[in-house]
Amino acid sequence: MLYRFARPFLFALDAEAAHDLTLAGLRTAQQWHLPVACKLPAARPVTVMGIDFPNRIGLAAGLDKNGECIAGLAALGFGHVEIGTVTPRPQPGNPKPRLFRLPLRQAIINRMGFNNHGVDALVENVKQSGYRGILGINIGKNADTPIERAVDDYLACLRKVYPHASYVTVNISSPNTRNLRQLQGESELDGLLGPLGREGEALAQQHGRRVPLALKIAPDLDKAQLSIIAEALRRHRIDAAIVTNTTLAREGVEHLAHADEAGGLSGAPLLAKSTDVLRALSGLLGGEIPLIGVGGVTSGRDARAKLEAGAQLVQLYTGLIYRGPELVREAIEATKDY
Repeated sequence: MLYRFARPFLFALDAEAAHDLTLAGLRTAQQWHLPVACKLPAARPVTVMGIDFPNRIGLAAGLDKNGECIAGLAALGFGHVEIGTVTPRPQPGNPKPRLFRLPLRQAIINRMGFNNHGVDALVENVKQSGYRGILGINIGKNADTPIERAVDDYLACLRKVYPHASYVTVNISSPNTRNLRQLQGESELDGLLGPLGREGEALAQQHGRRVPLALKIAPDLDKAQLSIIAEALRRHRIDAAIVTNTTLAREGVEHLAHADEAGGLSGAPLLAKSTDVLRALSGLLGGEIPLIGVGGVTSGRDARAKLEAGAQLVQLYTGLIYRGPELVREAIEATKDY
């Protein structure tokens, strides 16, 4: 209810300024233990990747890149929270402005470029948060790391976040880091997932527990590319796939203000595309590897559609900007008996 009053003020601000102000508000709420969620429906727990999730709805990576608001975001009712994308070294990301609203279509275009304070700062924030719920940590590479050495950045992040994560997401699908999506190719996937899998096994021995690995993929993939990814997921025994990141396509927004801005499109226009990719990958995997559906969820019905297309969990981000905490409650309600 409160978000309905706050939204006009936030939408009067520059999109990134509103984002920063929202995070500041959440930090205040978690420091003072203020209630921020609607009354949530009871939900049936679900086990995915060997983890028991209290409900099927989670927060996608990108909102809290540095892990500064974990408890405040969890208080909205999410069954899990994913933070990041984090890189080994701090980096400012792409020049501003880099975040644009398309309110007529409940959409966002962003070219943030993995702006974050670096993995050491994120780990310290996680330690200080006191959060005991399910935490995903999304890792990437620094912009100035050559693509041929990308695996070094992912390994560095994996080693540092492993003791603090419920699961780790390998992000190779952002359109805003040059050449990153090349890592979705067959040889590149083998060169990345092989070392990460072996390092994960070594870290499991070292820490006495196994942290699952998930792979986040793009929506701009054809059937042949999805087949390559499906086989790589099997071959390297990856625990889950997150389907999908933002799209470079502009179907449905072509004539709107900001539609020609470079970056990834998220929100309602992405729903059909991301869900089609989800359904196709689900068919290729035949239930062997769990899928997390994300992209375009702006209603409880959309969340349910992700499950019907083959997902076991659903994540939100852009829909939260337009709908507020009420969307979390609605999505939990729509998926609680699935």
